[in-house]
Amino acid sequence: MRKQLGWTILLAALALGLPALLGRADAQQSGKIRVVLIDGQNNHNWRATTPVMKKALEDSGRFTVDVATSPQVPKLAEPQKPQKPKNENDAKAVAKYKEALEKYPELLEKYKAALPKFKEELKAAQLAFNNWRIDLDKYDVVLSNYNGQNWPKEINEALEQRLRTGKIGLVIVHAANNSFGGWKEYNQMIGMGWRSANYGERLKVDDSGKEIRVPKGADQGSGHRYTGKFAVVVRDDRHPITKGMPKEWMHAQDELYDNMRGPIENVHLLATAYSKGTGAHEPMTSLACAALASSRRCSAAPSGPPPAPLPCRSRRTSPRPTRSAPCRASKQPSTEYRGESSSDCFQLRTPYSVLCTRYSVLRSAFLRAV
Repeated sequence: MRKQLGWTILLAALALGLPALLGRADAQQSGKIRVVLIDGQNNHNWRATTPVMKKALEDSGRFTVDVATSPQVPKLAEPQKPQKPKNENDAKAVAKYKEALEKYPELLEKYKAALPKFKEELKAAQLAFNNWRIDLDKYDVVLSNYNGQNWPKEINEALEQRLRTGKIGLVIVHAANNSFGGWKEYNQMIGMGWRSANYGERLKVDDSGKEIRVPKGADQGSGHRYTGKFAVVVRDDRHPITKGMPKEWMHAQDELYDNMRGPIENVHLLATAYSKGTGAHEPMTSLACAALASSRRCSAAPSGPPPAPLPCRSRRTSPRPTRSAPCRASKQPSTEYRGESSSDCFQLRTPYSVLCTRYSVLRSAFLRAV
């Protein structure tokens, strides 16, 4: 799965519409927004993407970034007995099956031998994970690059409480919208996420620009039924997150998230992209005000939608191009942004894509939300 950083790493994410709380006295004194980037588990390569995001933000001179990596929990997969091929006349399949069957007893014995030690390590690791804490009072923004087992309830409760009181903002990146399906408040925070069709409503836009709510259970579950280049269309060019962006631009090769599901409470759509896989204009960037708080803030989600009177969250699947710098993505000759100076232009390269914007993609999105 190619998730961008620029990413769409940021997944395309990049979705960053971070609630940068410059109005807070402590932030004003330091002159920088304090970010804690949470990682440690993900179905994507968080070890490669976290450093890119951290550098992008810190290079702007506007953010300090601490990384909170969850304790690692070991895994040991039990080997599965090979299954006979459906077509027993397929010589290659039969030969492969017989070879795997011969190796199976040895693999099973190795697994059994490793199991006692693994159980001890797992118990210790799980204890460390359960005792893991993050002092959120030290930060203005939580940036999640995490998709794994549930956080300890103390972290969840701390985040909920600070969002309710407007003390912190939340931004999620790409696969982070896959996580915590059973955490009701989190789903309010992100607005929409990678969920089954029966989880909640989905939001799409027709060719006339009309927003359409698809009921729970109708249509398909979340996916990325189109991967390739696609045009991102700004639906609200007055919002601080999208103000100054081109009305439309081409996004580099990437997964285009579709059928994101959730409570979708108080969602304000900022940008969309047409998916050839669904025949609909899918939300790329949106703002949601979570029902957790009376205050409003902004946070961002990835290729899936955002959070929700928690705060306001903005989600974007693609990096933010700005008008002030002429920039060209090396693999996208047709993608060019013209402006006053190229001094701030740089290319953000990741294992997934090459994205180009005036600022480090993150930096630009974060600054827009301030």
